[in-house]
Amino acid sequence: MSRIVLFHHVLGLTPGVEAVASALREGGHEVTTPDLFEGRTFEDLPAGLSYVGEIGDDELLDRAERACAQLPAGVVLAALSLGAVPAQHLLQTRPGASACLLFHSFVDPSFLRGSWPDDVPVDVFAMDHDPFFVGDGDLEAAEAWQREHQNLRIHLYPGDGHLFTEPATSDFNAETTRAVTADALAALERIASADAER
Repeated sequence: MSRIVLFHHVLGLTPGVEAVASALREGGHEVTTPDLFEGRTFEDLPAGLSYVGEIGDDELLDRAERACAQLPAGVVLAALSLGAVPAQHLLQTRPGASACLLFHSFVDPSFLRGSWPDDVPVDVFAMDHDPFFVGDGDLEAAEAWQREHQNLRIHLYPGDGHLFTEPATSDFNAETTRAVTADALAALERIASADAER
């Protein structure tokens, strides 16, 4: 069993985010879902992005740090879209993570403080024609980083949706969500098996 911290996407801590957390819990893991928006949720990406602009990136990261301050070492950092920013920030600045699962997004690590841990398995899950993940350069950054860092794995699925795990959006794809959840659980099992062999 892993202890997972799952950071929500730009719409906030929605029932869809909780559904992803529940699927991971059904796989036998303990999952915490910090609310970085302090109770606010949004119906579309522009509204959520506007709120992030109001609070600023530093405050967003501070909230993530406070949410994880009492957690033990060895947690799995996980994130949906925007949540990759705080998840990767903690990955690079808070030693001790056992793994990192990034859904819909990847941030070029050179844009963040801290240093990339080559001993922590990182898995990225996204659709192969996602206009944000592909069009905004996330995939290119992930592939470039992967060439130099063997602990990064990229999982691509057919489709052009971004928040395909979120039922409140038109991008939602139940079949792909099930496939991604299964692959994420398999990644956690692979990581646990590797740890047990050490």
